[in-house]
Amino acid sequence: MISLRQRIVWASLLGSAALASSGAFAQAPAASTPAAPTAAVAQADNAAAPKAQHKRMDPAQRMERMQERRTKRLAALKEKLKLTAAQEGAWSTFTAATQPPGGPRPHMDRAEFAKLTTPQRLERMEARRAERSAMFAKRAEATKTFYAALTPEQQKTFDAETVHFGGHRGDHDGHRGHEGQRGAPAPAKG
Repeated sequence: MISLRQRIVWASLLGSAALASSGAFAQAPAASTPAAPTAAVAQADNAAAPKAQHKRMDPAQRMERMQERRTKRLAALKEKLKLTAAQEGAWSTFTAATQPPGGPRPHMDRAEFAKLTTPQRLERMEARRAERSAMFAKRAEATKTFYAALTPEQQKTFDAETVHFGGHRGDHDGHRGHEGQRGAPAPAKG
């Protein structure tokens, strides 16, 4: 007697074989005539293009694109907040303080890093962590100050619009999955 598990395995194998054979016959005539790519293939190519383009892009160009996206996001945020004339100064201070450092950040060469001793590597990593921590503290303070200048309704809008700034975000415009410190940090409640 055949067990239920064996029946499921056999049914799966037969179903796979049937689909594979019908798929092979259905694709054989199509392969002989050149046809336009399907929408799914075109969409997959378009999705892969930004990632491939990003890897080949010059760091200066990449920084320029990031700055353009930041400028657009901030303009959209400012429009949604409907700032008053009295709040313009706070907005200017906020955007200036949350501006990322100019130019691409220097990265240590892997070969150079490998030549260091473990304590030296740890010191370099600690120094870099301290830099990032100081940048975050500056941005957080600027965000808190600006947030305090907003009305309760504007604060709700700010909360909703900046929930993804400064944190990990899966879709990130085809980028590697996070923005790090590039956007305005989410406001700290306090």
